[in-house]
Amino acid sequence: MSATATPHTTIDTDRPGVPMTRLIAVETRKSFDTRAGRWFSFSILGLCALVMLVVAFLVPAGNGAQDFEFFVSAMGGTLGYFLPIIAIMLVTSEWGQRTGLVTFTLEPRRSRVVVAKLVASLIITIGVMILALALGALGTILAGSVRGADVSWSLDGKMMFTFFVTNVIVVLIGFAFAMLLMNTAAAIVAYFVYSLVLPIVVGIVGSLVDWFGDLAPWIEFNTAQTPLFTGDFSPTGEEWGQIATSGFLWLVLPLAFGIWRLLRSEVK
Repeated sequence: MSATATPHTTIDTDRPGVPMTRLIAVETRKSFDTRAGRWFSFSILGLCALVMLVVAFLVPAGNGAQDFEFFVSAMGGTLGYFLPIIAIMLVTSEWGQRTGLVTFTLEPRRSRVVVAKLVASLIITIGVMILALALGALGTILAGSVRGADVSWSLDGKMMFTFFVTNVIVVLIGFAFAMLLMNTAAAIVAYFVYSLVLPIVVGIVGSLVDWFGDLAPWIEFNTAQTPLFTGDFSPTGEEWGQIATSGFLWLVLPLAFGIWRLLRSEVK
């Protein structure tokens, strides 16, 4: 009795992969497939709506407090703390919910999945920011028509630059931490330490130690970004160097190590 030979199975590397547009659409939909992702996105917009109502009806009138520009600033400040969590959950859900095996079986080229997740995070970020701007416009209308405040619809281009760029940067930071840690809770804690705790510690130490105050913009990304969004919005050559150096430490390195880890880690 002879043994039956088992045919050798090979992977057809010439087979076309999943189109990038489909990957991006799938990753975007994943943010709203789970109750956590869906309700968190709605909660961010709900919080923006609450801030809008407080500014429109409770903040004392005068000093431009009901102007459209003020509402945009309030919306931007609110989004900056929570938008990165959407990107974090989009990345870490593959490992927390153990869906990575399915994802990377359907698309074995993991680098394409990373790109799709990044693009999906930015699409959702821009969508939420546009809705937040709409809420700011609604607040301006309410302050002017219901409360009778003297409102202004003028909006400085620098304000819009700050609104969009600051939120995109923090989303990229959250994405980098998520890629590096691959754990939802750890990435969220790391992001809040970076955005809330680190600037305070650096500011205190910098005020006490002169040499550290000079060093801080080179190693702390929040401090280095200040010239981008204040003053004449025109960083000097040295300030651009500080932005590049600290950005490399807090954005490029975590993202690079995270991608390296993802490409080589075992998927279960």
